[in-house]
Amino acid sequence: MRYNSTRGQVNHLSFEEAVMMGLADDGGLLIPEFLPQVQDQLPTWSSYSFQELSFAILSLFIDDEIPHADLKDLINRSYATFSHAEVTPVVSVGPLHILELFHGVTFAFKDVALQFLGNLFEYFLKKRGQQLNVLGATSGDTGSAAIYGLRGKKNVHVFMLHPKGRVSPIQERQMTTVLDANIHNLALEGTFDDAQNIVKSLFREADFKRQYQLGAVNSINWARVLAQIVYYFYAYFRIRPQCDGPVGFSVPTGNFGDILAGYYARKMGLPVNRLIVATNQNDILHRFFSHGAYYKEEVHATWSPSMDIQISSNFERFLYSLSDNNAEQLSGWMETFRTTGKLSIQGVLLEKAKAEMSSGRVSEEDTLATIRKCYEQYGYILDPHTAIGVKAAEAYENDTPIICLATAHPAKFSRAVEQAIGRGPDFPSSLASLEGQNTRCQVLPATADAVRQTIVNTLG
Repeated sequence: MRYNSTRGQVNHLSFEEAVMMGLADDGGLLIPEFLPQVQDQLPTWSSYSFQELSFAILSLFIDDEIPHADLKDLINRSYATFSHAEVTPVVSVGPLHILELFHGVTFAFKDVALQFLGNLFEYFLKKRGQQLNVLGATSGDTGSAAIYGLRGKKNVHVFMLHPKGRVSPIQERQMTTVLDANIHNLALEGTFDDAQNIVKSLFREADFKRQYQLGAVNSINWARVLAQIVYYFYAYFRIRPQCDGPVGFSVPTGNFGDILAGYYARKMGLPVNRLIVATNQNDILHRFFSHGAYYKEEVHATWSPSMDIQISSNFERFLYSLSDNNAEQLSGWMETFRTTGKLSIQGVLLEKAKAEMSSGRVSEEDTLATIRKCYEQYGYILDPHTAIGVKAAEAYENDTPIICLATAHPAKFSRAVEQAIGRGPDFPSSLASLEGQNTRCQVLPATADAVRQTIVNTLG
């Protein structure tokens, strides 16, 4: 399997090269040359454990670059850190199917990919005899998941940017209480979009990227999306005995990486007849799928801060597919968006996009009401992001069995839960213990110059 950039100037990379490059050197995102078709494998895969399924799927995209014994070891070590034997179990909550993705070390879905990516980085760096300096931006969960996946790793430093005051208190403490020498938390006086733009800007500085050996853990890194494809297949197999046909997925969506993994799973042959992009009031994606308009507005702070995003990095991969893999057209779209802050599609292209995904916008009031309703009816507590997915799915629940992705443990957003049901959720001991621990974080203006200089000063 080889990998190409959506912008068309970087081609035929190996899996290792794609992972270590992160953002393509031409500013695009790396994607596989083709998606393996696996329909014939589904009966065999249906009885696999999560680890066995991970190996079956990941090996299709890695070929023999990693010996099978080594890949199995990487997978097994990555998911040994999860508290549930199934890693990503599906639970029944009344008529709902909830895919619980929060049983990892930071209680968020991003652990599924970032525990694996951390081990993968360490494996490749040992093989290469190199050092890697990871630069990432987070709206909350990517940061802690990346930090826990890479803390103490040899030959790796992590520079993680988060918007000051715009992540939940638990998310902030999960990051800033990690005092390992290779972890550097940077709080920016701006929004997540500012942080993400700075990361992309520094990756586009070819000389700086090369000199300081920058690598990416955001979902711009193909390995992140690849690892997430697995749990769509796993969830389908868990409810397969209860339904005879295709299923749908409702996905709380900010940076578009999680639902993109479901999109690729369907392209590979998973029987999925509906993908629902569930957004909060920062609804740039809902506007696009409703009437083809993709444009930036002010970022609003909500009960679901991990989705307080206007620019979705992974959306470029979807647009590339929408253009029939036309790098020239995609590059034109992205340049238009860069210069004007707007992108519009109509006609056949819009109908094609709508055929691929549905969308829903959920208000702050409906987010809390959904948490309250689920608790009162079934005794199950949703975090606010998952509640958005559940609410968005209601419009389609008679259409097909829908699996709602539970992207975080409710304790990470206890203020929203308490506002909804009158009490906070039970706290896992590892989250409760964060209170009172020492923290380390540097506050910076939201500029590329400030972040660049901090990296230079830190690394010397």
